Amino acid sequence: MKTYISILRGINVSGQKLVKMNLLQKMFEDLGFKNPTTYLQSGNVVFQEEQCNTDTLEQKISEQILNDFGYEVPVIVMSVERLEQTINNNPFRNDTRKDNSHLHVTFLSSIPDNYRKEAIESIKQKEEEIRFSENVIYLYCPNGYGRTKLNNNFLESKLKVVATTRNWKTTKELFKIANQLQQNSSVPKSRSAND
Repeated sequence: MKTYISILRGINVSGQKLVKMNLLQKMFEDLGFKNPTTYLQSGNVVFQEEQCNTDTLEQKISEQILNDFGYEVPVIVMSVERLEQTINNNPFRNDTRKDNSHLHVTFLSSIPDNYRKEAIESIKQKEEEIRFSENVIYLYCPNGYGRTKLNNNFLESKLKVVATTRNWKTTKELFKIANQLQQNSSVPKSRSAND
């Protein structure tokens, strides 16, 4: 059994695409996924499934959301290992001059083709920083994410891929939940004397 993290794009934002987390959790159970655990209202679900292609999982979840709730919602699914790598590779995380509450991670559905970093960097506001990785963008927004121009809509338009952003606290908490779930499932169950 493998542990996955799914993050949904654009639900429960400004009263749009409303989905209750208990219903989302039930949907994951109905899909046959094990131990679905939601975190916050923005559509973060950690779950377990037999080893599977993440593209297949993304499509399956997205189609079920459309079927159950009537919304087209992009979904990004990643392994615990990918999320751990994302956290470890954050170039800002150990910079003591930066307030971690201003760190954000933009997850990309795929590696973008042919985009100009300079065009994206040119709209940074004072003191903002951005770093690019293959399928992740790291942001430092000291003026608040709500004020940056480096938001999902802008990045999607420039990169031509689906993007969804989580703050640093949420990113780390999702890893904590997923890691705990994975560790619990890998502990051998004790056998009874009757086995």
